[in-house]
Amino acid sequence: MSAGRDPDPAERPPRVRVTSSRRHATTRRDPQPLTRDLDEQTDLGEVYMAGLMSAQLRLALRVLAFGAVGLGGLPLLFLLVPATRTLDIARIPFPWFVLGVLVYPVALLVSHYYVRQSERIEGEFSQVVSGS
Repeated sequence: MSAGRDPDPAERPPRVRVTSSRRHATTRRDPQPLTRDLDEQTDLGEVYMAGLMSAQLRLALRVLAFGAVGLGGLPLLFLLVPATRTLDIARIPFPWFVLGVLVYPVALLVSHYYVRQSERIEGEFSQVVSGS
């Protein structure tokens, strides 16, 4: 018989079916659930928790960056565009209008976004852990 070639069908040994003599032995039902890894704080559980925490951290940093750029950019806007300093909206100075009226709806929208995305991340994590 040479290497790399299949043997001639006449030279092949007959197939044999191997079965266990322990017919009444219990078989393992389910693989170990991930919740057990999380509860016992195994290495795999720590990997999953680290993934969840890094996803939550990325979301929090995005929201904080948006807030910092939005609120931090207002003084820059007032400095670079002098007309915004003297502009009045309904007899309210524009800077006061922006800070007193416009910031709150934007903060509500951003907080709504944060809560929804956080719930989505936790829902995906729960699906992975429960195996569904």
